[in-house]
Amino acid sequence: MLRLDGFDTPDAYRGCVVAIGNFDGVHRGHQVMLDRLKSHATKAGVPAVVLTFNPHPITLLRPDQTPPPLSTLERKLELLERYGIDVVIAYPTDRELLDLSAQEFFQQIVCKQLNACGMVEGPNFFFGKNRSGNVERLAELCGQNQMFLDIVQPENVDGLMISSSRIRDLVRAGAMTEALQMLGHPYQISGEVVPGAGRGRDLGFPTANLERIPTLLPPSGVYGGIGLIDSKEYPAAINIGPNPTFSEDVLKVEVHLIGCESDFYGKTLKVDFLGELRDVRKFANAEELKEQLEIDLDAVQGLVSGYRGR
Repeated sequence: MLRLDGFDTPDAYRGCVVAIGNFDGVHRGHQVMLDRLKSHATKAGVPAVVLTFNPHPITLLRPDQTPPPLSTLERKLELLERYGIDVVIAYPTDRELLDLSAQEFFQQIVCKQLNACGMVEGPNFFFGKNRSGNVERLAELCGQNQMFLDIVQPENVDGLMISSSRIRDLVRAGAMTEALQMLGHPYQISGEVVPGAGRGRDLGFPTANLERIPTLLPPSGVYGGIGLIDSKEYPAAINIGPNPTFSEDVLKVEVHLIGCESDFYGKTLKVDFLGELRDVRKFANAEELKEQLEIDLDAVQGLVSGYRGR
């Protein structure tokens, strides 16, 4: 997959089928769109292109209302490649772009820059200044320019429409099993490994302490998942929150990588969440905490085995 930051490699994308949007989280609804996009592009013998925006337009328009992201740009690109996209244009969002009317956006971006032969969007797609263009207007413009338009209907889980905002609510609630269902892949955070107090190592459960996490963080709790670092994967017990057993009130993100003894200081650790295990609580002493950690690690191994066995 080719990643571009603008319209400077026209031979790679002109004549394409394109989907435009933020694709935050690249959830199951997005994946249906991407499958349709790839299918149309393959039949037409043209590139499957995603045009996304970096940063999210709302960051410039209403910075106080910017939702915390579900995915970094790196993660988004990784997922888009996984689902077969040929070219991703991560366009640097600026005021000039945001001030284009719906018709100007269509003519300048879709027609002039991309020379697209078709588009794939969801029913809630809006474009142009003040979100003035909707799918009905898009259909008119596509028709006027001999371009096909495929509107993909939303996906649902248990009667609830899959959306980035819905997944955000689940992550905020710590419902990581449900979030995985809606995403179609684990929710992932990443951060820099920094030195901690060393208590985990003293207990026999060394942890990687994460800071500078750019995406939405689940609430305090103990979770199970997979840690990814240096091209290796490890079952992971993830503790988010304070450490009441040792009278620490500071929120921390601590990850125990099962079967790994390295410290990884200064490196980036990615953590895939597979499910929630329990609340953070205070233990009477270190021995009681160690007993619970053994139980947690068994639960983590069960989650990972179940996930890998699908």
